[in-house]
Amino acid sequence: MLNRRNFLTAAVGVAAAGGLAACAKEDEGSSSSSDGGSGGKKLTLGFSQVGSESGWRTANTDSVKASAKEAGYTLKFSDAQQKQENQISAIRSFIAQKVDVIAFSPVVVTGWDAVLKEAKAKKIPVVLTDRSVETSDESLYVTLVGSDFTDEGRRAAKILEKVLEKAGRKGNVKIAQLEGTTGAAPAIERAKGFKEVMDADHKDDWKIVVSQTGDFTRAGGKQVMAAFLQSNPDIDVLFAHNDDMGIGAIQAIEAAGKKPGKDILIVTVDGVKDGFVAMSEGKINAIVECNPLLGPQLMEVVQKVKDGETVDRWIKTKEGDFMQDQAKDALPTRKY
Repeated sequence: MLNRRNFLTAAVGVAAAGGLAACAKEDEGSSSSSDGGSGGKKLTLGFSQVGSESGWRTANTDSVKASAKEAGYTLKFSDAQQKQENQISAIRSFIAQKVDVIAFSPVVVTGWDAVLKEAKAKKIPVVLTDRSVETSDESLYVTLVGSDFTDEGRRAAKILEKVLEKAGRKGNVKIAQLEGTTGAAPAIERAKGFKEVMDADHKDDWKIVVSQTGDFTRAGGKQVMAAFLQSNPDIDVLFAHNDDMGIGAIQAIEAAGKKPGKDILIVTVDGVKDGFVAMSEGKINAIVECNPLLGPQLMEVVQKVKDGETVDRWIKTKEGDFMQDQAKDALPTRKY
């Protein structure tokens, strides 16, 4: 995994793109009149997205498309529909098209060495966005633009301490965990960070009684939470690895005749607008932010990489944490 460092900030607006079909939904985004690089030749960026499983992912895609257009780059965009094989095919397509830079948000952590070696052999630099990978050779990619998921897990545990204190909950705490996509970096690392704090500070009073993937989707969160409540009706806390699963879980909790945010305290990760709406309604107790607006940072990095400049090994986004009583004030600031 990465030795991660250095924080930068991201911000962006809304975007559009055209359509070209491939085995993974692929299109070439429109470009502005800027030359997007030296010598008047527009820089071509191939970008493979995980999919569209959540509000966070939609905002991330919009950010990349809008920022590429603003930078004047030709964007070749591919939606992997949450399948690694689609993403590998898209990257090979970008190599065949001789794009200047490849960027992608990997579906899972492992299984990338072969295709990354193909890109390196053709001297096409690769930038990771949002998620990390495990490789036998870290020179196969230049940098990662994204969040510290392990720290997000730690922050979720620390903010749960505040939530429990505010709710007057003392003694043993039974926790249900809705994990992200199996094998994905955020699922692995958020669970790891949460457990670090739990084992260090709450070994005797906190216990994860049930944990299962909801695949980062609302439908998955609803379905899995319904099963959790059947097997463990006395759950005290839900830790959901993203807002969308938490929102789906809220539906299951209400269907079971319980009050989300009161009978079952809920902490989620992301900070999308719908999550803040649920928090303003008292149904989510706290949210750990994960910023999806990576587009501007990515375009800056892509230009530097193309120009042969040195970039940091890991470029982090700036994030915050929010409690329920901050929701109404923070909600108007949510642009995604």
